Amino acid sequence: MAGEAVLVVGGAGYIGSHTCLALSQAGYRVVVYDSLIHGHRAFAKFGPLEIGDVRDTARLSDVIARYKPAAIVHFAALIEAGGSVRDPAPFYDVNVGGVLSLLNAARVNGQPPVVFSSTCATYGAPLTPTLDETHPQWPLNPYGWTKLAAERMFADHRTAYGQRSTWLRYFNAAGCAPEHGLGEHHDPETHVIPLAMFSLLGRRKDFTLFGEDYETRDGTAVRDYVHVLDLADAHVRAARQLIDGAAGDAYNLGTGDGTSVKEIIAAVERASNRKIPLVKADRRPGDAAALVANSAKAARDLGWRPTRSLDDIVRGAWAWHASEEASVFPPGP
Repeated sequence: MAGEAVLVVGGAGYIGSHTCLALSQAGYRVVVYDSLIHGHRAFAKFGPLEIGDVRDTARLSDVIARYKPAAIVHFAALIEAGGSVRDPAPFYDVNVGGVLSLLNAARVNGQPPVVFSSTCATYGAPLTPTLDETHPQWPLNPYGWTKLAAERMFADHRTAYGQRSTWLRYFNAAGCAPEHGLGEHHDPETHVIPLAMFSLLGRRKDFTLFGEDYETRDGTAVRDYVHVLDLADAHVRAARQLIDGAAGDAYNLGTGDGTSVKEIIAAVERASNRKIPLVKADRRPGDAAALVANSAKAARDLGWRPTRSLDDIVRGAWAWHASEEASVFPPGP
């Protein structure tokens, strides 16, 4: 029903802010809860902003009690997989401890259902050409393990307390909504599309291509890039399903079409009409040749299908990263 409140924890971040946009467009009253340590005040523009840490259970409980959301969408997390290997403790603190804090706050406030931002990193090395929700989960890094632990907590709380939840495991989020003043900014930035664009905008000296000897169509690694607005649409659909009484489930979100790094480079060069300064290097340890989603379950249960193409992704990202608005953010490494 239009006008219901949805609390978006981490709603000033990249995917969170785009989801706030989608929720607002769908008629929901958006409430953003964010520490602004990694989120951006400029992105919290679709409803009231409540500043707080996800691990602050009392603060979170107070916000839930005041706004009485029909659903919660939870994004707040540390996401840099390489950083989780070097220093795992903060990832367990925020990604696992934060979820427990959220669940505790929800349990004393009527247990509004939760849509949880998970990841294909819970699967680990792919055993099949495309990954569906039955693929074994054996992460390759602490980041993946923290997300898997959070999924387990949601499952246990559903069984023990009746806390309903849905987990959305998305593949490579990409693109921006520059027409709404929303874009991508991480610190550090590790995503391939913005890194390629930074090499054209003077924010990096060059762009490194890691490996040309994979067993793929052009020798470079293949990933499933899905537009952030398509991901946002899935969160709206999952929230609606839970509000309407569903118990919740796990869903993969991807296009089902892999894109190689060389194809990304070509798309960025088309969008910018510039040549990327390229440096070639050996493949990185642990990088899979291909990670591609099977999202048939999301199509069946949520009616969700991605509608935006790779060129849509890259054109929007270039419009954002080359804009004056994006230039107010600190440059990437």
